[in-house]
Amino acid sequence: MWRAVVTLVALVAMSEAKNITTTMELLQHWDNNWEGRFCFDLPNPIVGFEIVINITPGVNSIQQWEGKWLHEPSGCSTEMTMVNQDSHGVHAAGEFCVKMMGKICGTGGGDPVGHGTLVDLTDDGQKAPAAPHVSGAASMKYNYAQVMQLSLMFYEAQRSGKLPADNRIPWRGDSGLQDHGANGEDLTGGWYDAGDNVKFNFPMAFSTTIMCYSGLEFAEAWQKSGQMDQLYSQLRWPLEYFLKCWNNADQELYVQVGSGGADHGSWTSPERMDPDRPAYKITASKPGSDVAMETAAAMACGSLLFKTKDAHFSSALLTNAKQIYSFAKAHQGFYSTSVSDAAAYYRSQNYTDENNWGAFWLHWATGEASYLQDAQVRYAHEPAWGFSWDEQIGGNHILCYKFLKSDACKADMASTVELWSKAGGMTYTPKCLAFRAVWGALRYASNTAFLALLADKYGMGSSSELASYRQWGMCQLHYALGDTGRSFVVGYGTNPPTQPHHRGASCPVEPLVCNWDAQQNSGPNPHTIYGALVGGPGAQDDYTDSRTDFIHNEVACDYNAGFTGGVTALLDLALHHQLPDPSACSSCPQP
Repeated sequence: MWRAVVTLVALVAMSEAKNITTTMELLQHWDNNWEGRFCFDLPNPIVGFEIVINITPGVNSIQQWEGKWLHEPSGCSTEMTMVNQDSHGVHAAGEFCVKMMGKICGTGGGDPVGHGTLVDLTDDGQKAPAAPHVSGAASMKYNYAQVMQLSLMFYEAQRSGKLPADNRIPWRGDSGLQDHGANGEDLTGGWYDAGDNVKFNFPMAFSTTIMCYSGLEFAEAWQKSGQMDQLYSQLRWPLEYFLKCWNNADQELYVQVGSGGADHGSWTSPERMDPDRPAYKITASKPGSDVAMETAAAMACGSLLFKTKDAHFSSALLTNAKQIYSFAKAHQGFYSTSVSDAAAYYRSQNYTDENNWGAFWLHWATGEASYLQDAQVRYAHEPAWGFSWDEQIGGNHILCYKFLKSDACKADMASTVELWSKAGGMTYTPKCLAFRAVWGALRYASNTAFLALLADKYGMGSSSELASYRQWGMCQLHYALGDTGRSFVVGYGTNPPTQPHHRGASCPVEPLVCNWDAQQNSGPNPHTIYGALVGGPGAQDDYTDSRTDFIHNEVACDYNAGFTGGVTALLDLALHHQLPDPSACSSCPQP
């Protein structure tokens, strides 16, 4: 009796999934022809499959309708491999059958018998690292050090370019290796922006500055969490990229790689994307002082952070920061006007705040009074609507007080805090999130919480005011960490998101294809993008863990920046035994 043994391999979109083995159902057998099917009861959806067929004594003329051959079978074959058709990889939970037919080599014999195994391929080799323990700190409701650790893993997952040997994200590979400027300039490196594969330098620079700022002001927390070396590693990645983007001789700054329209019109991982991508730059005749000043700020901060770690790198960053600052100061304008492709994604509302922000950072890095004078001239005495890639007003309040110790700057911060209170008109969800905007609500609340905790560190208020800043900042961050009964941080805490809107994390492993089927998959992502903060809930604390809902479930570099800075500030408070009472958060304390 011939025995046909068939092994089926599929990518199952659940880490809990197990291998499934079934016996082939023989549908027909006449002469040396056979037809059969293998049916599996899927407990969870699959987003792609690979079928490896092994038959003894061998077969030929196999026909099947579910996939395509990786290598076209020829002759009397004993092993063949196929993967799903480009548009037939996603299957819902329930019965999944693969039918095939063919001829068995030779003559005579009984019915062919086979079995198939549906193998769980979701184990991509990535494991969450052991959660760090910080000795000597006060008791914490959430493990802040672990959140910091995982957030750095998120930034590592956003890397573009040639990945180093110590890459910790096994489902990420080299990508964007052909990114270059108009004259062949090397533009590899940097971070992908969000759930897409574009490198938008404006939010990338903001994210770099804020993460770097937390490293400067809360170095003890980074050190005692055991994450300082990783912070250096993750920040070096975009900083080295920014150095490539600037050409001082020609006074040109590249500010974007990849077309937003083309990229958002496809769904695939960075490793599979079209490598022929446009690059966009600003010049003296086509300025962009908003993105240029933010880039200068990131480099200036980087020069401070790396000053004792790598003096040569620090010096290069500062030299370029000064050049870019001068360029931006001399050529004012919105970069979204010069780079029309950016207008639909990162259109700045004002660039005066970036001028101010860049000047403060250059003053910090150089100690030169001229930069502080520039900052004072451009400083705006107004409350901050929301600290983000587009608005640096709140950050300017903080740096203004740091360098000038001005009561006016302190009062400006107080006016921002009031604007974020119920009395100032801020909407709060029933479970106490300060709800500034529908799109990325957690981003605005977390960023402002970071400012409140910096204001506390700098002593920008009376003792009662500072206590309220600490309490409010903690509660906004705790909302994201799990105070509502669920975490909004992927891979952390209770009931975290499993379907973040992120192309790379949603794509099956190669050689399986990745397209819109992966985006529409009803199950969890096959890869966990640890540490990523999703956009967050609606105004009534409503939230659906759905990849298709990019407003509430996308992740982005700028979402994590202020959030991570705020969590680091909380660890700093824990180290100094100054944490507020977390139980008070249920009463919606106001700043």
